[in-house]
Amino acid sequence: MTDEIQDFIQAQQRMLDRYEVNARPQFIEISSISGRAQVLVSGEGTPVVMINGIGTPGAMWAPLMAELEGLQLYVVDLPGYGLTDTQPDFASDMRRNAVLFLEDVLDSLGLDRPPLVANSLGSLWACWLALDRDRVGPMIHIGCPALVLDSSAPFPMRLLSVRPLGRLLTRLQPPSKKQVKQLSKMVKEYPLVPELIDLLVATEQLPAFRQMFLSTVHTLLRLRGTRPEKRLTADQISKIHQPTLIFWGENDPFGSPDIGKAMVESMPDGKLHIVDGGHTPWLNQSKRIGPIARKFLRRHS
Repeated sequence: MTDEIQDFIQAQQRMLDRYEVNARPQFIEISSISGRAQVLVSGEGTPVVMINGIGTPGAMWAPLMAELEGLQLYVVDLPGYGLTDTQPDFASDMRRNAVLFLEDVLDSLGLDRPPLVANSLGSLWACWLALDRDRVGPMIHIGCPALVLDSSAPFPMRLLSVRPLGRLLTRLQPPSKKQVKQLSKMVKEYPLVPELIDLLVATEQLPAFRQMFLSTVHTLLRLRGTRPEKRLTADQISKIHQPTLIFWGENDPFGSPDIGKAMVESMPDGKLHIVDGGHTPWLNQSKRIGPIARKFLRRHS
C-alpha cells in the first residue's frame, strides 16, 4: 500500500468520524474498468446509492449521510477520485463508460433500480443512466447537475480544459491546503471543515487523480463553457420520468437557480428546493436537506 493510499484511508476515516458516520468500505469488482470500486456502506433500510462529483470522493457525503437515518447507503467513489480504479482512456467515451460503470456497480451490489443521490458530475452520470438503461429509481440531485441546459463552470475550471494549460496550472498549484481552500471559494462553499480539507488534499494526491480529472474536464468543457454535444438538453430531460428532487444552492457558480427552475419545468415529475450555499450545499445545509430527502425517498421507494 502506497503512502498516498494510506493517507487517503486515514483522511476518509477522520471525515466519517467527524459526523459520527459508521460506514464500512466494501470493494466490488467492476468489469468495465477491469478493477475494483470502493463503496462505503452505512445504515439499514431501503438501499440508496450516492454518487459524488468531479474530483471528490464518496466520503464527502458524510454530513448528509449522518442525516439519512433508516436507509442503507451505498456511497460510491467514482473512477480516479478515491479508491476506485480507473483506465487511462475512460474519458474518451465518457457517456458509454459512465453508464457501464454505474451498471456494473448496481449489478455487483445486487440492486435493480435503486434511488440515486448525486452531485454535479455524478448527477450527469445518473441522468445518462436513466436515459440509456432502465436501472434508476427516484433521483435526488444536490447542486447544479453538470452540463444541464445552459449551465457552465467557473472560469478557472474552464481554463483547465485547455490541455497544455491544464497540465501547467496543475503543476504550478499542486495539492495543498491552500489550493483546496481556493477551490472551496470557487465553488462558494468556503470555509471547509479541516477534515474535509485533508480528505480533498489526500484525494488529489492519489496516483490516478490528475489524469482522470484533466481528461474529464477536457472532455466536458471548453474555454467558452460546456461542450454543446455533451449537454443535457431540455428534450433529454423531458424523457427522465423518475420522480426527481433537486436541491439548488442559491449561489451555485455552475448555474443559477433559474436553470434549476427550467430543469424541473422540463421534467415530467421534478421538484426544486433552493437552499443556502453553493455547488455542494449539503456541507452546510444537511440538517435542512436531510429530512426532506428522507421523506422523498420513503415516499417513492
